[in-house]
Amino acid sequence: MSQPWVPFDDRGLAYGDGVFETVLLRDGQPVLWQQHLERLQSGCERLKIDPPSPADLVGTWQATPAAGWEVLKIIVTRGSGGRGYATPDVAVPRLVSRRVPFQPDPSAWAQGVSVRICSLRLARQPRLAGIKHLNRLENVLARQEWQTTDYREGLLADDHGLAVEATSMNLFWEKGGRIMTPTLDQCGVEGTLRAALIDAQLVTLAQLPIDEVASVDRLWLANSVQGVWPVNALWTAQGALLRHWGVSRHDPLQAVAHPLLGYPATP
Repeated sequence: MSQPWVPFDDRGLAYGDGVFETVLLRDGQPVLWQQHLERLQSGCERLKIDPPSPADLVGTWQATPAAGWEVLKIIVTRGSGGRGYATPDVAVPRLVSRRVPFQPDPSAWAQGVSVRICSLRLARQPRLAGIKHLNRLENVLARQEWQTTDYREGLLADDHGLAVEATSMNLFWEKGGRIMTPTLDQCGVEGTLRAALIDAQLVTLAQLPIDEVASVDRLWLANSVQGVWPVNALWTAQGALLRHWGVSRHDPLQAVAHPLLGYPATP
Protein backbone atom coordinates (compact mmCIF):
# COMPACT_ATOMS: atom_id res chain seq x y z
CA MET A 1 0.00 0.00 0.00
CA SER A 2 1.26 3.46 -0.87
CA GLN A 3 2.51 5.63 2.00
CA PRO A 4 2.23 9.46 2.05
CA TRP A 5 5.72 10.00 3.51
CA VAL A 6 9.21 8.54 3.85
CA PRO A 7 11.29 8.34 7.06
CA PHE A 8 14.74 9.86 7.43
CA ASP A 9 16.49 6.50 6.93
CA ASP A 10 14.75 5.64 3.67
CA ARG A 11 17.36 4.47 1.17
CA GLY A 12 15.67 6.27 -1.71
CA LEU A 13 16.06 9.55 0.15
CA ALA A 14 19.61 8.80 1.28
CA TYR A 15 21.07 7.19 -1.87
CA GLY A 16 18.57 7.41 -4.70
CA ASP A 17 18.08 3.67 -4.19
CA GLY A 18 14.84 3.17 -6.07
CA VAL A 19 12.83 3.88 -9.19
CA PHE A 20 9.90 6.07 -10.16
CA GLU A 21 7.21 6.47 -12.81
CA THR A 22 5.35 9.57 -13.96
CA VAL A 23 1.99 8.51 -15.39
CA LEU A 24 -0.59 10.53 -17.30
CA LEU A 25 -4.15 9.98 -16.04
CA ARG A 26 -7.09 10.68 -18.34
CA ASP A 27 -10.40 10.81 -16.46
CA GLY A 28 -8.84 8.76 -13.69
CA GLN A 29 -7.42 6.07 -16.00
CA PRO A 30 -3.67 5.64 -16.57
CA VAL A 31 -2.31 6.09 -20.08
CA LEU A 32 0.29 3.57 -21.36
CA TRP A 33 -0.09 1.76 -18.04
CA GLN A 34 1.38 -1.52 -19.32
CA GLN A 35 4.52 0.24 -20.51
CA HIS A 36 4.91 1.95 -17.14
CA LEU A 37 4.49 -1.37 -15.32
CA GLU A 38 7.08 -3.03 -17.53
CA ARG A 39 9.63 -0.26 -17.01
CA LEU A 40 9.06 -0.21 -13.25
CA GLN A 41 9.43 -3.99 -13.15
CA SER A 42 12.63 -3.77 -15.19
CA GLY A 43 14.05 -1.08 -12.92
CA CYS A 44 13.25 -3.07 -9.78
CA GLU A 45 14.83 -6.19 -11.25
CA ARG A 46 17.96 -4.26 -12.24
CA LEU A 47 18.32 -2.84 -8.71
CA LYS A 48 17.25 -6.13 -7.09
CA ILE A 49 14.26 -4.56 -5.33
CA ASP A 50 11.08 -6.56 -4.85
CA PRO A 51 8.46 -4.71 -6.91
CA PRO A 52 5.09 -3.71 -5.43
CA SER A 53 2.19 -6.04 -6.05
CA PRO A 54 -0.03 -5.29 -9.05
CA ALA A 55 -2.90 -4.58 -6.65
CA ASP A 56 -0.87 -1.97 -4.75
CA LEU A 57 0.18 -0.28 -7.98
CA VAL A 58 -3.39 -0.19 -9.28
CA GLY A 59 -4.41 1.23 -5.91
CA THR A 60 -2.33 4.35 -6.57
CA TRP A 61 -4.91 5.55 -9.11
CA GLN A 62 -8.02 3.36 -8.89
CA ALA A 63 -9.26 4.41 -5.45
CA THR A 64 -9.98 8.04 -6.38
CA PRO A 65 -11.79 8.52 -9.71
CA ALA A 66 -11.46 11.97 -11.28
CA ALA A 67 -12.29 13.85 -14.47
CA GLY A 68 -9.79 15.58 -16.72
CA TRP A 69 -6.03 15.30 -16.86
CA GLU A 70 -3.78 14.44 -13.93
CA VAL A 71 -0.22 13.27 -13.40
CA LEU A 72 0.47 10.37 -11.03
CA LYS A 73 3.98 9.95 -9.64
CA ILE A 74 4.89 6.56 -8.23
CA ILE A 75 8.11 6.08 -6.23
CA VAL A 76 9.45 2.71 -5.14
CA THR A 77 12.45 2.66 -2.79
CA ARG A 78 14.33 -0.24 -1.28
CA GLY A 79 12.98 0.91 2.08
CA SER A 80 15.01 1.45 5.25
CA GLY A 81 17.96 -0.36 6.76
CA GLY A 82 21.38 -1.60 5.83
CA ARG A 83 24.73 -0.26 6.93
CA GLY A 84 25.97 2.55 4.74
CA TYR A 85 25.78 1.49 1.11
CA ALA A 86 25.34 -2.16 2.09
CA THR A 87 21.75 -3.24 1.51
CA PRO A 88 19.73 -4.81 4.34
CA ASP A 89 19.57 -8.60 4.52
CA VAL A 90 15.79 -8.38 4.41
CA ALA A 91 14.52 -5.26 2.68
CA VAL A 92 10.94 -4.02 2.92
CA PRO A 93 10.40 -1.83 -0.16
CA ARG A 94 8.42 1.36 0.23
CA LEU A 95 5.78 2.61 -2.23
CA VAL A 96 4.90 6.31 -2.29
CA SER A 97 2.55 8.02 -4.74
CA ARG A 98 0.85 11.33 -5.43
CA ARG A 99 -1.44 12.64 -8.15
CA VAL A 100 -1.85 16.28 -9.18
CA PRO A 101 -3.93 18.11 -11.80
CA PHE A 102 -2.27 18.66 -15.17
CA GLN A 103 -2.84 20.69 -18.31
CA PRO A 104 -0.95 19.88 -21.54
CA ASP A 105 0.47 22.68 -23.69
CA PRO A 106 -1.19 22.69 -27.13
CA SER A 107 0.89 25.69 -28.21
CA ALA A 108 4.04 23.57 -27.98
CA TRP A 109 2.39 20.90 -30.16
CA ALA A 110 1.34 23.40 -32.84
CA GLN A 111 4.14 25.97 -32.82
CA GLY A 112 7.09 23.91 -31.68
CA VAL A 113 9.70 24.77 -29.07
CA SER A 114 13.17 26.26 -28.90
CA VAL A 115 15.85 24.08 -27.29
CA ARG A 116 19.54 24.40 -26.46
CA ILE A 117 22.40 21.94 -26.29
CA CYS A 118 23.60 21.41 -22.73
CA SER A 119 27.28 21.53 -21.84
CA LEU A 120 26.90 18.69 -19.31
CA ARG A 121 27.70 15.23 -20.66
CA LEU A 122 25.99 12.09 -19.40
CA ALA A 123 28.20 9.38 -17.96
CA ARG A 124 27.84 5.90 -19.43
CA GLN A 125 26.66 3.18 -17.05
CA PRO A 126 25.05 0.26 -18.90
CA ARG A 127 23.71 -1.35 -15.70
CA LEU A 128 21.49 1.70 -15.14
CA ALA A 129 20.77 2.56 -18.77
CA GLY A 130 17.10 2.76 -19.68
CA ILE A 131 15.56 2.58 -16.21
CA LYS A 132 14.06 5.53 -14.37
CA HIS A 133 16.11 5.35 -11.19
CA LEU A 134 15.89 8.00 -8.47
CA ASN A 135 19.37 9.49 -8.94
CA ARG A 136 18.69 12.22 -11.51
CA LEU A 137 21.48 14.61 -10.50
CA GLU A 138 22.82 14.83 -14.06
CA ASN A 139 19.41 16.03 -15.24
CA VAL A 140 19.20 18.52 -12.36
CA LEU A 141 22.62 19.97 -13.18
CA ALA A 142 21.79 20.17 -16.88
CA ARG A 143 18.51 21.98 -16.16
CA GLN A 144 20.41 24.55 -14.09
CA GLU A 145 22.25 25.66 -17.23
CA TRP A 146 19.42 28.02 -18.24
CA GLN A 147 16.93 30.04 -16.23
CA THR A 148 15.15 32.01 -18.96
CA THR A 149 11.97 31.10 -20.83
CA ASP A 150 13.82 31.34 -24.16
CA TYR A 151 14.32 27.56 -24.16
CA ARG A 152 11.81 24.86 -23.27
CA GLU A 153 14.34 22.04 -23.04
CA GLY A 154 18.01 21.11 -23.29
CA LEU A 155 19.62 18.31 -25.29
CA LEU A 156 22.07 15.98 -23.58
CA ALA A 157 24.91 13.99 -25.12
CA ASP A 158 26.97 11.28 -23.47
CA ASP A 159 30.70 11.47 -22.83
CA HIS A 160 31.31 9.96 -26.28
CA GLY A 161 29.51 12.86 -27.96
CA LEU A 162 26.36 10.94 -28.95
CA ALA A 163 22.95 12.58 -28.52
CA VAL A 164 20.94 10.77 -25.83
CA GLU A 165 17.84 12.69 -24.70
CA ALA A 166 16.56 15.98 -23.34
CA THR A 167 16.57 16.70 -19.62
CA SER A 168 13.08 15.21 -19.21
CA MET A 169 12.03 14.01 -22.66
CA ASN A 170 13.14 11.54 -25.29
CA LEU A 171 14.70 12.68 -28.56
CA PHE A 172 13.47 11.82 -32.08
CA TRP A 173 14.59 12.97 -35.50
CA GLU A 174 13.80 12.43 -39.17
CA LYS A 175 16.38 12.05 -41.90
CA GLY A 176 15.95 10.56 -45.33
CA GLY A 177 12.32 9.75 -44.60
CA ARG A 178 13.09 7.67 -41.49
CA ILE A 179 12.13 8.63 -37.94
CA MET A 180 14.76 7.58 -35.42
CA THR A 181 15.54 7.74 -31.71
CA PRO A 182 18.83 7.10 -29.88
CA THR A 183 19.86 3.64 -28.79
CA LEU A 184 19.83 3.88 -24.98
CA ASP A 185 22.04 0.95 -24.01
CA GLN A 186 24.68 3.06 -22.24
CA CYS A 187 22.68 5.78 -20.48
CA GLY A 188 19.39 7.67 -20.67
CA VAL A 189 15.77 6.78 -19.89
CA GLU A 190 13.68 4.55 -22.11
CA GLY A 191 10.42 6.51 -22.13
CA THR A 192 7.08 4.73 -22.23
CA LEU A 193 5.83 6.73 -25.23
CA ARG A 194 9.13 5.96 -26.97
CA ALA A 195 8.53 2.25 -26.27
CA ALA A 196 5.02 2.43 -27.72
CA LEU A 197 6.28 4.16 -30.88
CA ILE A 198 9.00 1.55 -31.34
CA ASP A 199 6.38 -1.20 -30.89
CA ALA A 200 4.24 0.55 -33.53
CA GLN A 201 7.24 0.29 -35.91
CA LEU A 202 7.16 4.02 -36.56
CA VAL A 203 10.55 4.63 -34.97
CA THR A 204 13.88 2.85 -35.40
CA LEU A 205 16.97 2.92 -33.20
CA ALA A 206 20.07 4.79 -34.36
CA GLN A 207 23.00 6.87 -33.17
CA LEU A 208 23.36 10.60 -33.78
CA PRO A 209 26.44 12.62 -32.82
CA ILE A 210 25.42 15.77 -31.00
CA ASP A 211 27.42 17.78 -33.55
CA GLU A 212 25.14 16.49 -36.32
CA VAL A 213 21.78 17.25 -34.71
CA ALA A 214 21.44 20.49 -36.68
CA SER A 215 21.66 18.55 -39.97
CA VAL A 216 18.52 16.44 -39.51
CA ASP A 217 15.33 17.12 -41.47
CA ARG A 218 13.09 17.32 -38.41
CA LEU A 219 13.60 17.12 -34.68
CA TRP A 220 11.17 16.31 -31.87
CA LEU A 221 11.08 15.89 -28.10
CA ALA A 222 8.41 13.69 -26.56
CA ASN A 223 7.26 11.93 -23.42
CA SER A 224 4.11 10.24 -22.15
CA VAL A 225 2.90 13.33 -20.27
CA GLN A 226 3.65 16.27 -22.57
CA GLY A 227 3.14 14.47 -25.87
CA VAL A 228 5.23 15.41 -28.91
CA TRP A 229 6.95 18.80 -29.20
CA PRO A 230 8.42 19.66 -32.61
CA VAL A 231 11.69 21.57 -32.27
CA ASN A 232 11.62 24.83 -34.22
CA ALA A 233 15.04 26.21 -33.20
CA LEU A 234 18.27 24.72 -31.89
CA TRP A 235 20.85 26.76 -29.97
CA THR A 236 24.33 26.10 -28.65
CA ALA A 237 25.14 26.20 -24.95
CA GLN A 238 26.70 29.61 -25.62
CA GLY A 239 23.48 31.01 -27.14
CA ALA A 240 24.29 30.84 -30.86
CA LEU A 241 21.51 29.74 -33.23
CA LEU A 242 22.40 26.50 -34.99
CA ARG A 243 19.26 25.75 -36.98
CA HIS A 244 15.67 26.81 -37.51
CA TRP A 245 13.01 24.35 -38.68
CA GLY A 246 9.50 25.05 -39.90
CA VAL A 247 6.66 23.25 -38.12
CA SER A 248 4.20 21.30 -40.26
CA ARG A 249 0.55 21.04 -39.29
CA HIS A 250 0.57 17.42 -40.44
CA ASP A 251 3.13 15.92 -38.11
CA PRO A 252 3.86 12.19 -38.63
CA LEU A 253 5.06 11.62 -35.07
CA GLN A 254 2.14 13.41 -33.43
CA ALA A 255 -0.29 11.58 -35.74
CA VAL A 256 0.67 8.25 -34.13
CA ALA A 257 1.79 9.32 -30.65
CA HIS A 258 -1.01 11.66 -29.61
CA PRO A 259 -3.92 9.23 -30.06
CA LEU A 260 -2.04 6.84 -27.76
CA LEU A 261 -2.22 9.52 -25.07
CA GLY A 262 -5.71 10.79 -25.82
CA TYR A 263 -4.38 14.03 -27.32
CA PRO A 264 -5.45 15.36 -30.75
CA ALA A 265 -3.47 13.94 -33.64
CA THR A 266 -3.44 17.37 -35.30
CA PRO A 267 -3.18 20.30 -32.86
